[in-house]
Amino acid sequence: MQNLLLQTVNKFFSLLYFLILIRIIMSWIPGLRNNGFGRIIYGLTEPILGPIRHMLDNSPIGGGMMLDFSPIIALFIMKIISMILQAVITAIF
Repeated sequence: MQNLLLQTVNKFFSLLYFLILIRIIMSWIPGLRNNGFGRIIYGLTEPILGPIRHMLDNSPIGGGMMLDFSPIIALFIMKIISMILQAVITAIF
C-alpha cells in the first residue's frame, strides 16, 4: 500500500511538473496558447500558476515585473509538498 501511494504521489507531481514545463516552452512561441493543445495545457496549469501570479503581482517585490516567475515558484512549492506527502505516507505506513 505504501509503495502504491508513493508512486501515485510521484506520478502526480511528475505530470504537473511536465505540464508546467510545456507551458513555459509554449509561452516562448507566439500563438501556441490559442490552439486546442495550448488551451488544454493552460487550463490544467492555470489553477496552480494563477494564484501564485496573483500573489506576486500584489507583493512589493513582484508587482509590475515583466517576467512571470510563477512557474518557478510553483515547481519549488510542488517539490516541497511532494516531499512532505512522501514523508507522511512513509510515517503512517
